[in-house]
Amino acid sequence: MTGVRNPLYPHAVDSIVGISKWTQQIREQILEVSQHASSVLITGPSGTGKELIARAIHFHSSRADKPFIPADCAATTGTLFASHMFGHVKGAFTGARNSSLGCFRAADGGSIFLDEIGELELELQPKLLRVLQQRTVVPVGSHEETPVDVRIVAATNRNLRDEITSGGFREDLFYRLNVVSLRTVPLCERLEDIPIMSHHILAKLAIRRGTPMKQLSEEAIRRLCSYHWPGNVRELENVLERAVLFSKGEVIGPDAALFPDEMDPNPPAPRNRLSDAWSKTAPQTEPERKDTPPKYQQHWQSMEEVEREHIRQTLEFTFYNQSAAARLLKMHRNILHRKIKKYSLDDFPPRRGRPPKSPISDPQQP
Repeated sequence: MTGVRNPLYPHAVDSIVGISKWTQQIREQILEVSQHASSVLITGPSGTGKELIARAIHFHSSRADKPFIPADCAATTGTLFASHMFGHVKGAFTGARNSSLGCFRAADGGSIFLDEIGELELELQPKLLRVLQQRTVVPVGSHEETPVDVRIVAATNRNLRDEITSGGFREDLFYRLNVVSLRTVPLCERLEDIPIMSHHILAKLAIRRGTPMKQLSEEAIRRLCSYHWPGNVRELENVLERAVLFSKGEVIGPDAALFPDEMDPNPPAPRNRLSDAWSKTAPQTEPERKDTPPKYQQHWQSMEEVEREHIRQTLEFTFYNQSAAARLLKMHRNILHRKIKKYSLDDFPPRRGRPPKSPISDPQQP
């Protein structure tokens, strides 16, 4: 099935568009998995359609007429977790003027999608594990257990087995979630899907804007297929939306403003303050020549030495704000705390302020 998504059935398996081997396999797997009630763990890079797969599983299951409730585990932290996930009773805490069902009770009879499950704080994971084991929730402010009948679909862009090894994710929770495992692949590994996906995206944009559908020239398609797409499908959607907004005429050519200069098959690696700091700590060698062997430093740094220096400079850059440093390092805060202890970096000087906002919100900014 490679047709454009039927607007009457927006979450059907046909919404997984493409002709690549992976695309054909994932559509078959969705139809198979949807017939069972087992928990599903979807892994793969960001922007590769994990939620789209989760919705298709729900749509083709016997629960299709019941709710599909997405819950962002990365945004649900601290004391808000229990209330958001399990609900609360009126007066349970300051500001609780009304009762709340919470995600699990709202999804009763249907499916709950636990997005970015790898970002869930370690201290909150036992609460989720208990619900998965007992299939009951206790709303905040209540002592009464409420049964819930939900199908669990979780997704993450992290390698949870590595997280278990490093202490950032509970092994028992992993096995509760990983009954059935599906994996997405980056767009650069299925470039043959780009022409069909682009047509599909342009059709959606035309419906949304109420304008005639634009087409891509053959050269524009070749240019799209030569790019490495670090942002995956989400980046492709953004590029094509810019095309529709800024290009004139019915056909989009390769020289349109929608295609940024960095859309090059071999772009230079992005640089920022942290990558510069890393390059200073990494071992340096002279360029290798064919007629002479390379010359190495007298002291070759170990990976632990490189990691320690990189963490130290990141802490300095963030004024020793561990949460900000963990975000820049793409590391769970608990893991960072253990490494700080391991490398004896916990003798912090007094904080003199807060780190600048732009590098933290977007580490790729120069």
